[in-house]
Amino acid sequence: MEACYSSQQSNVTSYGATTVAIISLEVFVGMWINAFIVGVLCIACVKKKTLNSNEKILLLLGCSRISYLCLTWVYRFLSIIYPNFLQVQTIRHLLRSLTTFFNYSNLWVSACLCGFYCIKIANFRNSFFIYLKVKIDRIVPWLLLGSVTVALAISIFISDLRERLQKNNITSSCQENFWEVTIRKDKHHFSSYFLAGLVFAVSFLVVIFSAVFLLFSLWRHKRTMQTSSMKDLSMDAHIRAMKSVLSFLVMYSINFVCLILTIIYATNKENIMKLLLYIYLCAFPGVHSLILIFSNPKLEKALLKMLYGVKCEFSIK
Repeated sequence: MEACYSSQQSNVTSYGATTVAIISLEVFVGMWINAFIVGVLCIACVKKKTLNSNEKILLLLGCSRISYLCLTWVYRFLSIIYPNFLQVQTIRHLLRSLTTFFNYSNLWVSACLCGFYCIKIANFRNSFFIYLKVKIDRIVPWLLLGSVTVALAISIFISDLRERLQKNNITSSCQENFWEVTIRKDKHHFSSYFLAGLVFAVSFLVVIFSAVFLLFSLWRHKRTMQTSSMKDLSMDAHIRAMKSVLSFLVMYSINFVCLILTIIYATNKENIMKLLLYIYLCAFPGVHSLILIFSNPKLEKALLKMLYGVKCEFSIK
């Protein structure tokens, strides 16, 4: 009996250590990538005294992803290594609220970026689309403010639902009707999962429509330019935007599946599937930001210049 208990304790420790080690590595790389984007854009802002709409979206996206990765690491570290800290309601509620807020901000600002690429680059003769294209630079700040405000409101509401559910679990007495407790828990779970799914679904639809419109615009543009042998800058812009939007669409699709799987495996304490979900969800902000760097000539040039400088520094030593 003691041998079995010792073996089980060892497995728990190795699982926790593996999870923390992998997530720590992913968070470090992801924060470095996003910090690079934020650093380059802040330097550009100091030099030019202003940022264009694309740079404003990327700056907010980089900041939200850095915050999300940092808070995710803190929450996972405490839940695995020091779980007693999360028994304190204030700490648990604050960490959950902030992590949820920055996660939703990250997703919605990413969707805003896809929509911005679509409106700015795609060519359609529709009067409403033309109006959006003319006014997009004025709309972007309000769109970002709205996205952040809605993400904050939903994250507070969802975190409050979770806390109420946890409080009900603790205060429910043994004499209370089992079915009443189960129904109340199911209502809270359904409300929080429905809101979380709604956030993902709305932003996912924006990405899908952006990809479809850009693809259709690229096809029309390519068809009209087939007879021209000149280098077409609009075609290059279409292709760069398509790479960014399609990469995000693929990753977002996987992310949506991960959300569903997270809900399914939410009750499992330690599970290999849960570890794989953590690995992907922590890798997503860094990998997508890296794709954004290579689809943006300015950021790509700055990264290659920095890597060349580092290479020269090491070769001298």
